Amino acid sequence: MKIKSIECFVLADTLKETFYFSQWEYAERRICVVKVTSESGHIGWGEGYGPAGVLKAGIEFLSPFLIGMNALETETIWIKMYRRTLDYARRGILVASISAIDVALWDLKGKILQQPVHLLLGGKKRDYVTAYATGLYYTKGEGLVDRLCEEAKQYVEFGYTAIKMKVGLSIEEDTEYVKKVRNTIGPNIKLMIDANHAYNLREAIILANSVEQYDISWFEEPISPEYYGQYAELRSKTTIPIAGGECEYLRFGFQNLLQSKSVDIVQPDICSTGGLTEAKRIATLATVYGVDVVPHTWGSGIAFSAALHFISNLEIMPGRMFSPECFIEHDRSENPLREQLTSSSMKFDNGKFVISDEPGLGFTLNEDALYKYAIDDTANKFAIK
Repeated sequence: MKIKSIECFVLADTLKETFYFSQWEYAERRICVVKVTSESGHIGWGEGYGPAGVLKAGIEFLSPFLIGMNALETETIWIKMYRRTLDYARRGILVASISAIDVALWDLKGKILQQPVHLLLGGKKRDYVTAYATGLYYTKGEGLVDRLCEEAKQYVEFGYTAIKMKVGLSIEEDTEYVKKVRNTIGPNIKLMIDANHAYNLREAIILANSVEQYDISWFEEPISPEYYGQYAELRSKTTIPIAGGECEYLRFGFQNLLQSKSVDIVQPDICSTGGLTEAKRIATLATVYGVDVVPHTWGSGIAFSAALHFISNLEIMPGRMFSPECFIEHDRSENPLREQLTSSSMKFDNGKFVISDEPGLGFTLNEDALYKYAIDDTANKFAIK
């Protein structure tokens, strides 16, 4: 089952309405996807998280080393990619490029073996995963708080039982917006907040203390991911669980996060932190520290499907008869690439995604949409000569 070819594509689409959060604006959606084909004709699809053009360069750097390898040997291939990049990219974009290829290889392996990826990871431990709607970004113009509340109300009406909203503009505005959204959705809907590391420690403590009364399920990336000690101090000064890790890479980065007791919830992004192969190791490491895992998920249906399979396989520590809910991030901001690129066998029902047993990652890729949004007419292709 040798790898015959590897192709990567950058897809882009201009948004109808620009939105922003604490760091910058989004005027377009742009992703990098990778296609791995075996000599048997089976195809696996993967996706990387990060600057798409740079990701593509990383995939093109790695691809020649992988052509002709056994596609089923995902761990052996992962180690080869890791060693090829270790000297100059222990963190960052080349790890994300590894991730994209690794996700594609797991999808490919499942299709070759006619098995779902969750089974190949060790078996699913739950039949569904609770989705939380990620939205409530900022838009320009009057009436922002009213728009946020209306959006939150729509999520509840659609069936979501958990919502994550953005904070990070100012402590006063954040507190007011959180209060208004909580009053809109009522006490029975879980509410998370995400600052995208906009605050320093003092500000994060003030904000956490001011919104505790609104029953916040977690405070995500309150401060810069560089400050492990400050995360630990913040944890000691609020009852709100602290979440982070989307900016960490590999199990080694997560060991730093866990050893410093920085977070209650780790959030590896499968498409940047090392793929499913490394995410599995990170999840095992988290059980050693008794810390929950809720992956950061952003991008197309490829990334979302990978996260669903990963979460369905997660071990809950400590084990008990009635396990707590496992959550998956479900981005609801405008993204035609997400809506058109894939169709999934994972069905949304009453706020939850039912886990599919279809082979691979359980989605079908629409190649018409792929070429519609590809910014180049042709992809660079590495193949057996």
